Amino acid sequence: MRRLRILIRLLPPVALCIAAVRFPTSYAEPAGHFEKRSVMVPMRDGVRLHTEIYTPRRAGEPLPFLFTRTPYGAQDDFAGNSRQLSVYAETLAQGYIFVIQDIRGRFESEGEFVMLRPPRDPADPKAVDESTDAFDTIEWLLKNVPGNNGRVGITGISYPGWLAQMAALDPHPAVRAVSEQASIADMFLGDDFHHNGAFRLSYGFEYAFLLEQAKSSNSDFAFDEQDTYNWYLGLGPLSNANERYLHGRLRTWNDFVAHPDYDSFWQKQSLRTYTAAPKVPNLNVAGWWDQEDFYGPMELYKLQERQDSKHWNYLVVGPWNHGGWAHGDGRRLGALDFGSDTARYFREKVQAPWFGYWLKDRGGPPAHEAQAFQTGTDRWMTYDSWPPANAVRRNLYLRENRFLSFDPPSISGEEACDSYVSDPAHPVPYREQPILPTYQGPGWTTWLVEDQRFLAHRDDVLSWQTDPLADDLAITGDIVAHLYASTTGTDSDWIVKLIDAYPQAGKTDSSIAGHELIIADEVLRGRFRRSFEKPEPLKPGDIVEYVIDLHTNNHVFLRGHRIMVQVQSTWFPLIDRNPQTFVPNIFSARAEDYRVATQRICRNRVYASHLELPVMPQ
Repeated sequence: MRRLRILIRLLPPVALCIAAVRFPTSYAEPAGHFEKRSVMVPMRDGVRLHTEIYTPRRAGEPLPFLFTRTPYGAQDDFAGNSRQLSVYAETLAQGYIFVIQDIRGRFESEGEFVMLRPPRDPADPKAVDESTDAFDTIEWLLKNVPGNNGRVGITGISYPGWLAQMAALDPHPAVRAVSEQASIADMFLGDDFHHNGAFRLSYGFEYAFLLEQAKSSNSDFAFDEQDTYNWYLGLGPLSNANERYLHGRLRTWNDFVAHPDYDSFWQKQSLRTYTAAPKVPNLNVAGWWDQEDFYGPMELYKLQERQDSKHWNYLVVGPWNHGGWAHGDGRRLGALDFGSDTARYFREKVQAPWFGYWLKDRGGPPAHEAQAFQTGTDRWMTYDSWPPANAVRRNLYLRENRFLSFDPPSISGEEACDSYVSDPAHPVPYREQPILPTYQGPGWTTWLVEDQRFLAHRDDVLSWQTDPLADDLAITGDIVAHLYASTTGTDSDWIVKLIDAYPQAGKTDSSIAGHELIIADEVLRGRFRRSFEKPEPLKPGDIVEYVIDLHTNNHVFLRGHRIMVQVQSTWFPLIDRNPQTFVPNIFSARAEDYRVATQRICRNRVYASHLELPVMPQ
């Protein structure tokens, strides 16, 4: 049992979630249902990739392939089978040949592992990338696996989702459907490693160590403190990470250090650079409270939608954390109860029919382009496009006495501002302490639904809220913060959170009464206010408009609830500490560069800080 606990702890978060899934009773033993082959498939440059093929023993007809590529290990259960199979428990009975492959340089595959390997130069006939590896594997499968019907579907969650999207950039002709799920789109602008240029410290450090410390395992960093808030604070300037612990061994961390701005390194990785009209039908899947990759699938859907003349671009968003649709019933997330089995609904009513139609000619195409679970009312909604066009843009203003109103402020002058002191030596924790390591305990997977009242005692977090709402207010579409602010420093982070403040009593479930639930949030690093490629210092005391995209949402603030907005300048150790002194590269900042700054948020007639909300007509 101790060995079981250790191995499960070492699995990455998506794999850990998958490990908890049970097969339907009739398929409780995959080895009894499938004939398994482990092969080394040759690529065009001679590198061989470890690939597992699971063919149903009693097919009765030619079957399509369902193909997943992963950096996390294709074979990872005690029976010698891939845990990836459990994602498709509701699909097994339909009949597929499942293929799971270790990508280059990971586990049993040959070659060099490159984190998020950029797409190749098409002018170089010898170049390889994740797309060519998928292409070459499919070509081999079609010729060497009997009983296939010549069709392939590709899917995956998180990094495997990005690999699915890469395969779809230049797909093999046999690929008939793709479902990228929680894929990365841009690692500097909105996914795992950075948000608007602000470095995601704890995740970036721990994930790079997890994947690059060893080829054939997923190894956690060994913290010598339980509370990583204290460990990262004790680390001091980011330059100490290599000096004290990593010693230049992790390629990805070295890339963080060498590329602090949005240069060609990040741009070459970004799917924003390459994604156009979908070349095969694509089901984009996202979770409203995905703690790792919410930006990616929403951005990819938007990019493909611009040129989707064939109507192949589809979207599903549910009330899930990262990969939460792949396991369990999806009825609860943290303290929230959605009143129905949202994850099971997705797997049975969306994912299984999706692949059944494109790969086996069963049923019909989706009736609507987008399905988005509406939180608050807790119901599935369908739309012909996302976001729907009938939302009305309304401004919700920060007002005096920490009040929010749809009426703009009428006063002017210096006094119409709220201020706080931001001290890098005492940063605001992003979740309640102790903050365990990312892959230990449930804290990381549910922090986005954590009650924000744990910050009530902080003087460096400002809150504004409405009166209790007299009627429901539906927000469906893109949310944008317009923050007019100044700082006494020469750089600053600005974090904005849109919160649903539950009533203290009444119809609210007592277990969640008074809960302050994050609906949308984001950080903007001030140096990038004009350009992510060319950072600039701030001028102390100057009032600047910071436009912060809080992304898209589908939520109803119910009658009796309050709308709340919070602003702060640290979010630690989720985001590294901004020195609040402009330096060319924060990874090279010195201890003396980290300085206290006074932040002012303006809320007057001239500088009217507000959130732009997409309000649905009643």
